[in-house]
Amino acid sequence: MRSLLLIGETRFITMGTAMPLDEEELISRVSIRHSVSADAVRTILRALRSGGGSMAQFSHPDFGGMSQWSPGMAMVGDMFNSSLKSKLDAVCTELAGYVAQSASTDPGRSRDDPEVSYRAMRQPSDWWPADLGTPSAVGAQNDLRYAVFPGRLVIKDRGHVEIYDTGDHRISGVAQAQSADQTLTFTSQNGLVRVMDLPRIRA
Repeated sequence: MRSLLLIGETRFITMGTAMPLDEEELISRVSIRHSVSADAVRTILRALRSGGGSMAQFSHPDFGGMSQWSPGMAMVGDMFNSSLKSKLDAVCTELAGYVAQSASTDPGRSRDDPEVSYRAMRQPSDWWPADLGTPSAVGAQNDLRYAVFPGRLVIKDRGHVEIYDTGDHRISGVAQAQSADQTLTFTSQNGLVRVMDLPRIRA
């Protein structure tokens, strides 16, 4: 076995076939650098691959439970913990770069990810109005869904879609809970966002 050292990465070549980067070594480095468990890093890496490298939704105790990330937006289960959000953003940004790099060198992996048990067929369209563009955060739990856009919040509850004007709120935290009732809790720079106080916009 020959080892070929490239800038910042190591590939192993056996019988003329290039193998993927040593992911466990990468996971270990990221874990140590950001003071999170290797299992948390591994969970985020899987979530990023499922999200096409630009979005991650996962649950892990290192980040307080259900968490989400997309460029410029980080949400953690411990929604008022700013340092934990910053840590999540740093970890995801680094891993997203790796996912993009590994996808470009191994384009077949993103469609045949061995760490994904089942991949649903792509839907022809998203459930929110197309003119809203791409959401900064999305989530779903059973029949309750949400999507966050600049100045807009869309909630789908049992098939019924409502659009709200969020005004000066910049939603930066979302928590979903399921007990007797399914609930959503949104927070912004102003604190708790009360959906009942937001103006409704008809789709």
